[in-house]
Amino acid sequence: MSSTSLPTPEAISNDLMTLARWMAGDFSNVKQALANSKDYAHIHVFFRPLPYEFFSGIGMYSEQVYDYDLWSPYRQGIHRLIAQDNQIYIENYRLKEAWLYAGSARDLNILKTITPDCLERRYHCSMVFKRAGDRFLGSVEPGNLCLIEKNGCQTYLDSYVEITETTWVSLDKGLDVNTHQQVWGSTFGPLRFEKRESFADEVPIIS
Repeated sequence: MSSTSLPTPEAISNDLMTLARWMAGDFSNVKQALANSKDYAHIHVFFRPLPYEFFSGIGMYSEQVYDYDLWSPYRQGIHRLIAQDNQIYIENYRLKEAWLYAGSARDLNILKTITPDCLERRYHCSMVFKRAGDRFLGSVEPGNLCLIEKNGCQTYLDSYVEITETTWVSLDKGLDVNTHQQVWGSTFGPLRFEKRESFADEVPIIS
């Protein structure tokens, strides 16, 4: 892309707000799970907006849960959205005692107990999103340095996400740091979610 065609700072800021509003919701892959229950479990991905004061900007709490056990998420995180040049940069944080905040995506009283002191930054694991028409395409930041140990093997995260106003498609894989062969993650293709409930009205308005 030439420098003359780069989006303006105002456009990137507008895109950030659009991405935040599209992210904010309860997403379910129930159709995918029903069509192919052997390969896909029924999963919910929740993104719940945080108050402006948390990051002095736009932040999200997320959790992923199996539909049969909504109070026991297998993944939780905090995300800070930042407008950056021609892209949207999302910092990722882990919760030090995540179990204390299970259910925050559905119970705002629990969500309010999360403070910045509860977090640890996941360095080299940020996501980078760019708008492509009616969708945003995202991937983990370059460098292959988002390291995750699985079954005694050191892997790096390879993550792809596609977001529209009503859908979320994601594919996470762990690749061996030496051989670059896949160690964990779906071998059947991406998870395909549809938004069941929107939390867009909870996204702080940035003037």
